[in-house]
Amino acid sequence: MTIAGTAWQNSVSVGISLLRRVSPLHFQSFTLSSNLSFSPHFPRSTPRTFAVSMANESRSGVVGFKVSPSTDCVIQKGDITKWFIDGSSDAIVEGVEKEEGLSKNYYQVDGSPKLKIELVNPANEVMLGGGGADGAIHNAAGPDLVRACYSVQEVQPGIRCPTGEARITPGFRLPASHVIHTVGPIYNASRNPQALLRSAYRNSLAVAKENNIQYIAFPAISCGVFRYPYDEAATIALSTIKEFSQGLKEVRIFLGHSVAFFTGVTKDLDHLPGGS
Repeated sequence: MTIAGTAWQNSVSVGISLLRRVSPLHFQSFTLSSNLSFSPHFPRSTPRTFAVSMANESRSGVVGFKVSPSTDCVIQKGDITKWFIDGSSDAIVEGVEKEEGLSKNYYQVDGSPKLKIELVNPANEVMLGGGGADGAIHNAAGPDLVRACYSVQEVQPGIRCPTGEARITPGFRLPASHVIHTVGPIYNASRNPQALLRSAYRNSLAVAKENNIQYIAFPAISCGVFRYPYDEAATIALSTIKEFSQGLKEVRIFLGHSVAFFTGVTKDLDHLPGGS
């Protein structure tokens, strides 16, 4: 699929162009009506569900689709800090983007007392906080998070989570119940960065399922200061989520304003079942 680059770049400041025909949509037991916006290049034949963009965020880009009969994948860009469903049956997960620090992400949940929602932290290998998204998560979670990370056993001196692996801690002051810490590759400094990035997504999903997580939010791993190319990262993220997310209710990728990663994802939607 060819994306018109100029037209796409012109839409960054206002979000993805609106599809004209919008009808009420059913998403996880709620009937939702909204001025929903998403990529006009989304294949018409691809199975999909959609999250909601409320009136004051109606121009934010959002794409949703099924990756398995029981698992939704939702990919969303822009500022969604004002998004909500009804203020009583919705819940939030605080998501991150590597270059732009901490932003808020939101999930609709079913009210189950055992429901867990989780945030994936693009950490460094020492797991004791740093700059960018990693530092922002530690600041928001409070000092208990660094203490929990410090208690994670080192696999070698100074390394608690090698690149491509994942660890889990409580979320502490974060709205998410847990934080999964994963380390993506530095694109120009890692051997086989493709395999390492795939491992970061795959191992995060595995840790989530091992801990009975039902909803998980990812940033665009390695696409910030690690300089992973957006198109290639999107292909790896989407294919890995599709292959390894069975058993989860929803996997969300929160992009902040990473329109280039979003464009990369829309190119790969043709390869989903039912794609054109």
